[in-house]
Amino acid sequence: MTNTLSLISRKSQNLFKRQSLHNSLLVFFLLFSVVWGVGAADEPVTFQASGPSQVILDRPFQISFTVNAKGKDFRLPEITDFDILAGPFESSSSSFSFINGKQTSSVSYKYTYTLLAKNTGTFTIPSASITVKSQKHTSNGLSIQVLPPDAPQQQNQGGQGQQSRSQNQSDNTAISNENLFIRTIVSKTNVYEQEAILMTYRLYSTLDVVNFSVKKMPDFKGFMKNDLEIQPQLQLENYNGRNYATVDLYQTVLFPQRAGTIDIEKTDFEVIIRVENTSPRRSIFDSFFDTYTNVSRNVTAPGVKINVNELPTANKPMAFGGSVGRFTMNSSISTQEIKANEAVTMKIAIEGAGNMRMIKNPVVKLPDSFEQYDPKVTNDFKVSASGVNGKKTVEYLFIPRYSGEFEIPSVEFCYFDIQSKSYKTLRTPSYKLNVLKAENVPGETTVVDSYVGKEDVKQLASDIRYIQTNNYKIVPEEEPRIGSLTSWLMYLIPLAICLLLFIVLSRQAKENANAHLVKNKKANKIARKRLKYAQKLLSEGKKDQFYDEVLKAVWTYLSDKLSIPVASLTKDRIESELNRNSVSQELVAQLMQILNTCEFARYAPNTGQQEMGNLFDETVQVISTLEEQIKKN
Repeated sequence: MTNTLSLISRKSQNLFKRQSLHNSLLVFFLLFSVVWGVGAADEPVTFQASGPSQVILDRPFQISFTVNAKGKDFRLPEITDFDILAGPFESSSSSFSFINGKQTSSVSYKYTYTLLAKNTGTFTIPSASITVKSQKHTSNGLSIQVLPPDAPQQQNQGGQGQQSRSQNQSDNTAISNENLFIRTIVSKTNVYEQEAILMTYRLYSTLDVVNFSVKKMPDFKGFMKNDLEIQPQLQLENYNGRNYATVDLYQTVLFPQRAGTIDIEKTDFEVIIRVENTSPRRSIFDSFFDTYTNVSRNVTAPGVKINVNELPTANKPMAFGGSVGRFTMNSSISTQEIKANEAVTMKIAIEGAGNMRMIKNPVVKLPDSFEQYDPKVTNDFKVSASGVNGKKTVEYLFIPRYSGEFEIPSVEFCYFDIQSKSYKTLRTPSYKLNVLKAENVPGETTVVDSYVGKEDVKQLASDIRYIQTNNYKIVPEEEPRIGSLTSWLMYLIPLAICLLLFIVLSRQAKENANAHLVKNKKANKIARKRLKYAQKLLSEGKKDQFYDEVLKAVWTYLSDKLSIPVASLTKDRIESELNRNSVSQELVAQLMQILNTCEFARYAPNTGQQEMGNLFDETVQVISTLEEQIKKN
């Protein structure tokens, strides 16, 4: 009896403690509710509508309207394309956080409706409104696409009811080519050379797909490939009378490089599917918890044929360089009045969409007295579904050596317009350049503009005069005598010429005997030849050979230019020799980055055509700049 009473007493004390703890927690939460309400009142009011972007006819769905403050007079406009099955259901939630001594809180009130679409198509749900603190707020509208339901499948006349339901359920869970497949979707199958083609591998499934990976990708022979960066996003699509969950696995933009029929081979993917276990229940708990297993399946995307038409030969401009797409061109010049021996910069920008990577630098024809340098090219490209978009900027630097008035003629850029299926030519304006006489330059001359008459002849120097036009006396020419100055000159001049040729040829032979000097002079020429072959590999999409050829071009150029055998050439020695030749640190760092990129490119399977094109442009620019700096030093 005593033990029973003591037990009851301990239970009563525990019950009292629990009740006290419950009351304390209730007071604590009430206090924080007040704090949350005060903190939430300071936030700006947001009223947001959300719902699915795609639904299926005859299947109910929900939309919701969320506001971050307590409101009243919630109103939803009349909805004509959907039936309201239920709603609005009002709910609320709150949150509180205390981080680094700073307290934040938020509240939200949600109004939920259950709708049912009346017809297929794309419909809009108008904005709703609510009043918060005497101010009316409106939400965003919603655009919803209604897909048709699955087409009914033919069934036998007998055995309907339970048998048909079990058959449909089996179709939804079994893995077959009807509920799991990949389509190869191309934007066009009949195109011109260099015309952009968007190719997509799209997965269709009625199952629960967990993951996927590429097992075998085609080599895309005959195309230049530019991969698109995509974020896989689940969508609904009605295909062949059945609704599927779809996701784009891979997208790329292809540019055909030759005419004819080009085959794109099939592609193999590995798809991981989450399948519910159908094994018998082993315990009573198995009826409450479903178990699943990940199953791997190989799915093949079919190949496709592309018919590539040759570009028209009629009315083809002579200046056409293979550019296809839609482009605009503009130009600018740094100044139109300058002194001799000062630099002038001219920029030409080509902007648009198409095969931007294949655009060649426009040719600028300058007067013979101008000294021109290699152009600086800046590419700002972005791959999109329409091709390669962006801008190519070419900057020309030249120096006029003589004073006078000169004209820089118009520059042409020709391309094939896909929409009009015709050739178009863009032209820049011509520029008049007034070159003034340089100061404190002895012997500087002026250029003769015309040779028509005396009035148009300008003074070249103080020792040159106009042709005398007054009366003059004609003196008959005397016959030269043996032993005269003229006769001696007839013997001495050929002898001097022979002696001069002997000295020049001897010096040239001596230089040719110096193997290091010959290699030094021909280093740039050999490097450009290798880079030209690398550009061909780039257009053919041969990644490994492209990187090897760029690496060989750089190593060979450095070996010949620095007179170091390839076997003894290392990155540390390269940096030391370039620093000794007063090459800039920035250029040395770019050169080291190119070598590292080429050496590790084979370990980077995700390297795309865009990165290869950028590497090629950077290599050409670095070698050109390095050649200039070494020559100056």
